[in-house]
Amino acid sequence: MNLSDRQTAGNPPLQRITPGKAVLAHLRRSVERRDYVVGDSLPSETELARTFAVGRPVVREALQVMDAMGLTLSSPERGTYVTSNGPVDNSALSKYRARDVCELRRRVEIPMARYAAIRRSEAAAAELLDLLDQMEAETGVRGWAALDRRFHAMVAKASANTAYGQIIIELSDAVAGQSMLLNTLDCGRHEQSHREHRAIGEAIANGLGDLAAHAMEHHLNQVETALIQSRLIAAKTPTQGEVRT
Repeated sequence: MNLSDRQTAGNPPLQRITPGKAVLAHLRRSVERRDYVVGDSLPSETELARTFAVGRPVVREALQVMDAMGLTLSSPERGTYVTSNGPVDNSALSKYRARDVCELRRRVEIPMARYAAIRRSEAAAAELLDLLDQMEAETGVRGWAALDRRFHAMVAKASANTAYGQIIIELSDAVAGQSMLLNTLDCGRHEQSHREHRAIGEAIANGLGDLAAHAMEHHLNQVETALIQSRLIAAKTPTQGEVRT
């Protein structure tokens, strides 16, 4: 039975969003409601393109996001098949679990922002504010994720702590991957993230350490909330509460 027989019967029409996001939303919903169970193969790119009346590059991009979310795996031999029907806390964004990245970022980036505000040079402050302007003007998902990566690296550099810098470099692929996924899923993060980064950058530029740390903490809280709401990570259990130091 093909996708149109198995998935579209009785479904409302796809929302007026970009074709890639429409295909992604439909495939994700189909997998999560177990129309396809673990081990089942999805239809080929050609069949999906015909079903949704889109080009194969659109389908390919949607399948790549499904792979990154840990719901499917694609290979030349088997095509794309289901690996999970629910939230995956170890998506293929990097070698680190998404939950672990969230916890480490709190321990590193909040004090890092405070040090950056205290130690930043005037040149670093100006460069950071200029980068914020570039981020707010960028409309592409990949371009914005690259600028986001630069922003956090610049905060690390402004902190004048090389250990922070190395940790940010190590986490950069995972953080950029999360950013791209959240923007691709269209979960309302784009404009909100602009405001959060602006608050961090301006606090650092103005030398306000406590405000910078607070703004960074708020940003990381919002990122984690978006990951949970998008079901990219599971919500914390009672035993996974924050450890205060």
